[in-house]
Amino acid sequence: MKRWIQNPKLRAACGALAVIAALAGCGGSSSSSNSGAAASSSGASGASSSAPAAASGAALTVESSQQNAITQSFNPYVSTSAASLLGAVSLLYEPLLQPNVIKPGQYYPWLATRYRWANGGKSITFTIRSGVKWSNGTPLTTADVAFTYNLLKAHPDVNTVGLALTGVTSTASTVTLNFATPQYANLQNIAGQVYIVPQAIWSKVGDPGKYVDANPVGSGPYVVKSFTAEGITLSANPNYWGGRPAVSTVQFPTFASASAALSALQTNQLLWGGNFIPGVQKLFVTGQPNHSVWFPPVQTNSLEPNLSRWPTNQLVVRQAISDAIDRTAISQQGEGGLEPPVQNASGLTLPVFQQFLSPSVSGDTLSPHSNIAAARAALKNAGYKIDGNGYFALNGKQVTIAITDPSSFNDYANDDELAAKSLRQAGIDASFVGQSTNAWSADLATGNFQLTGHWSQTSVSPYQLYNDWLNSALATNNRAGNFEGLKDPAIDADLRKLASDHTVAAQQADLAPIEQYVAKNLPVIPTVYGVVFDEYNTNKFSGWPTAQNAYESGSPNAPTNEVVILHLKPR
Repeated sequence: MKRWIQNPKLRAACGALAVIAALAGCGGSSSSSNSGAAASSSGASGASSSAPAAASGAALTVESSQQNAITQSFNPYVSTSAASLLGAVSLLYEPLLQPNVIKPGQYYPWLATRYRWANGGKSITFTIRSGVKWSNGTPLTTADVAFTYNLLKAHPDVNTVGLALTGVTSTASTVTLNFATPQYANLQNIAGQVYIVPQAIWSKVGDPGKYVDANPVGSGPYVVKSFTAEGITLSANPNYWGGRPAVSTVQFPTFASASAALSALQTNQLLWGGNFIPGVQKLFVTGQPNHSVWFPPVQTNSLEPNLSRWPTNQLVVRQAISDAIDRTAISQQGEGGLEPPVQNASGLTLPVFQQFLSPSVSGDTLSPHSNIAAARAALKNAGYKIDGNGYFALNGKQVTIAITDPSSFNDYANDDELAAKSLRQAGIDASFVGQSTNAWSADLATGNFQLTGHWSQTSVSPYQLYNDWLNSALATNNRAGNFEGLKDPAIDADLRKLASDHTVAAQQADLAPIEQYVAKNLPVIPTVYGVVFDEYNTNKFSGWPTAQNAYESGSPNAPTNEVVILHLKPR
């Protein structure tokens, strides 16, 4: 469960992909220059896509989000669909660039081979890869790319990254996106998180946010082979622009719980997992030399309060929550010691972004343990009184909070139980309410919750971290960020200013008011620094990312699971 920061000049860093020669180059630019690499037509071939998973050695079984029965929808703009949560959508549809979330500033050329900024960062032109075909055999053109971005411009419900486009133009080989303000720091959202769709199909679907897309036509390395309520099977696209993938079949079975996923990992029914599993290092690795794990830190987890509902819309209640929770217990007991407590109230992911921490918030540290006395004092000083039930109330209205998360997310369920226990000690009637993944995702998308544990966007710059948390444009009825529903024009202006900067010094200055706002107003309540959970089987496939070969994070979650799978080769 993850998502990505940028080197201040958004410099391109070359990183050859080992599996398909089409990805061997590196494309990118600074604010004033242009560089890129053309694609090669060679690629790796795979085994027959009809072989069963364990027998063929060329079928990869993947689990990135525990699910119960699922429905057939592959709409890449509906982040709550089972196909999106499982990670299948990002193998069917593709973005213009793919970022390496472990190496800030590194982007791989994908459907775009290069890009160039212009007009002081208010315009970016992408050169679109030639020779790409949709899975139905028709060419992918610049008209399709332009159509996709115009789709986001016209329909806010599918503009899940909040792009403030003012215009889109195209030529036979390029597409230019225009913005009202500079967007140097926003490359990840512009090019790495927008899936390109075919105009011939999507121009006829009506509201794209409501389109089911049961039979997807994409540019990706796989196509849908079969679908049942118990899982999705994809087969290699023989006409893929990068060459037929070496992994011939990718299966996304449903696992209702972490214990079921762990059992599948131990018995080689599951070859790549991406969720917290209690004791996985001991249970999955010890005595099993063909299994491995890698947990690189990439984000900030938090409790996200609904800012439109009482009592979490009250700052003093959010402050009491922050004071009361035991971040060390959440780290050690809830997250198995893998995710350390957040140190600073700004929520900035540390030490990854240490250079961007403003001196104005360096002293706003968070207690690693519960401070029950401070929590109770804050509520009491604000006029809250203990009622007959032993909990604080204001004007007769008891402070009652339901903390929701999927029951199948073992770590978050434990985190929430620990938080609820601390809050009850502080005089807040709190409880953990477990949900199905589908119900929880739907509630987050529509703002139907009180308090929930959630990961942040895996960012390639501090801009992406805060934009995903705070941008008003994301607070729609189909939210993929800003789940708390913050709408603050001043913060929106600060984010626009931050997006326009392409030097460290300028970003440091512009981050200060944003970091101060989070530290003082707690629109999110930071808990622990999140890692990528990555469990994989080295016996069946080679080419996995590691700390020594960190070409990608290793998470089987969208969108960058495609990068990993294209590196893999069956043994």
